[in-house]
Amino acid sequence: MITELGHFALILAFLIAIVQTVVPLIGAHKHWYGWMAVAEPAAKMQFLFTAFAFAALTYAFVTSDFSLRLVWLNSHSAKPMLYKISGVWGNHEGSMLLWVLIVTLFGACAAWFGGNLPPTLRARVLGVQASIAVAFFAFILFTSNPFLRLAVPPFDGQDLNPLLQDPGLAFHPPFLYLGYVGLSMAFSFAVAALLEGRVDAAWARWVRPWTLAAWIFLSIGIGLGSWWAYYELGWGGFWFWDPVENASFMPWLLAAALLHSAIVVEKRESLKSWTILLAILAFGFSLIGTFIVRSGLLTSVHAFANDPERGVFILMILAFFTGGALTLFAARASSMEAKGVFSVVSRESALVANNVLLAVACFVVFVGTLWPMFAEMFWDRKLSVGAPFFNMAFTPFMVILGLIMPVGSVLAWKRGKLGRAAYQMRYAFVLALALALLVWAMQTGRSLLGPVGLFLGAWMVFGAIVDIWMRAQRTWARVFRLPRADWGKSIAHAGLGVTMFGIAGLMAWEVEDIRVAKLNEPFTVGAFEIELTGVNRVQGPNYFSTMGDVILRSKGKEIAVLNPEKRNYPVAKMPTTEAAIDYRFLRDVYVVIGDPQEGGGWTLRTYIKPLANWIWAGVLLMALGGLFSLSDRRFRVAAGASKRRKQVVAAE
Repeated sequence: MITELGHFALILAFLIAIVQTVVPLIGAHKHWYGWMAVAEPAAKMQFLFTAFAFAALTYAFVTSDFSLRLVWLNSHSAKPMLYKISGVWGNHEGSMLLWVLIVTLFGACAAWFGGNLPPTLRARVLGVQASIAVAFFAFILFTSNPFLRLAVPPFDGQDLNPLLQDPGLAFHPPFLYLGYVGLSMAFSFAVAALLEGRVDAAWARWVRPWTLAAWIFLSIGIGLGSWWAYYELGWGGFWFWDPVENASFMPWLLAAALLHSAIVVEKRESLKSWTILLAILAFGFSLIGTFIVRSGLLTSVHAFANDPERGVFILMILAFFTGGALTLFAARASSMEAKGVFSVVSRESALVANNVLLAVACFVVFVGTLWPMFAEMFWDRKLSVGAPFFNMAFTPFMVILGLIMPVGSVLAWKRGKLGRAAYQMRYAFVLALALALLVWAMQTGRSLLGPVGLFLGAWMVFGAIVDIWMRAQRTWARVFRLPRADWGKSIAHAGLGVTMFGIAGLMAWEVEDIRVAKLNEPFTVGAFEIELTGVNRVQGPNYFSTMGDVILRSKGKEIAVLNPEKRNYPVAKMPTTEAAIDYRFLRDVYVVIGDPQEGGGWTLRTYIKPLANWIWAGVLLMALGGLFSLSDRRFRVAAGASKRRKQVVAAE
């Protein structure tokens, strides 16, 4: 009964979304305030009905209702409760329901917290947001209904993909979707501004909190996915340049560019057209990611479905919204005339350089991701574009970005002096260079990747500290009274530096050892002694495991006992690898157990991974910086800008 009510609630939400799309947009065009007022209650009701539908599906998974086809395909009665719940979105249909739930959540938040918006702009934003929901409600109800029943309910289910039965991946999709789908609000604001024919400083201040929230969630989602790949897949890497990984990374790059370009619109009312274009493209790339995951067009371990018909439906959604928005953008380009001017050496120019580098880097990732598909379609050639291409083509743009970011952040608005900014950063530069030279002198027979990465990371971190100090006018009493947005910017920039240094250190100084390890025969890897003392058969709640006992010693002293596993899930008939990791501040020791060998012993892979945790610590710092900025009252309410806009509307 609850399942049927959930299905009915989903249909009601679909109908409400249609009303919310049509009535407020007509009302805004005609200046009929009664029609515009429909948008706010409709957005709230649409979210509540969708939330009820999602809760009904969750209830079916929690209670193991195998009469529901989706539960039968993706759950099992012996599965731990956490994975019963995460199984709701660990499949195509459930994940799409989560997708549309977040669309409606952001629409409801715009209704709850958008009271400072002019009535016409708010009606148009909510109308456009509802139109996105309409498209995905139709996709779910007509092609991917999660509430289909089985005529004869089976005794038990087929279990969830074992790779998804992990805490990291249980939370990864919700955060990633909050970021993906959150960019729909930036898109809605952009299209609403195009419909109104007005893009100004007030609009930039309104759109920034929504973009910032999406960017924060996307950062956390990407970080969780990278961490999961690191410890779960057993190959020891944190990023594979997989098509689906790239599909989440491209919107992140464009959202970062959008955040910075909106600053220029707010401060100087320049880059209006570029900012609107970025808002359209950021959400467009989110739709491209949805298409890649669900069409089966590109092979990926992350893919949810391999259904060309569903892929065509999503492609139509992508073409309609992105193509329609770009057409409207072309028609309204003349109304977005830039007002502010600035010199080549200025904070604005630094932000333009930031945007160019991020956009070109995104284009490089896009070409590398889709080039194998194009090569097969047009030239009938099977190509593989992997890490060597991306590392070679993508890295230079990030290096240049890291070099200019500290200096650009202290340049004056409108007209700056490069010599003065460089002078202010002299201590940060010297200290970063000294650290790099120290590391270079200490390492022997190694590449420059480690010292260069250390210099770049330290330059960005120290540059962020100097930026805060200069903003406080070199007074400790003013440091903690600075606006939260200033703190947020510096923390986020420092986080990017920490992540860059962690990546460079891991790639430059990693040690790998693969051997047949015999019981109670120690061996040395780097500065550590490893000893396999036993291998046991262990039974979990819904799997069987071969678990090793590995003693880790440093300088003859035992520092950890690691338990790498090879699990086998009998229902899903799929093995998984569970790495054992000794996490430390400056390094990880990473151990993976393999198969038994004929001559005795077990295959054992050991990695020494310097600075691995710094990668995710940097991601958390970036997200923390975003939260600091988001909590700044200037960006949450834009009170002054709102009053000016209301006066203009009243005068009309």
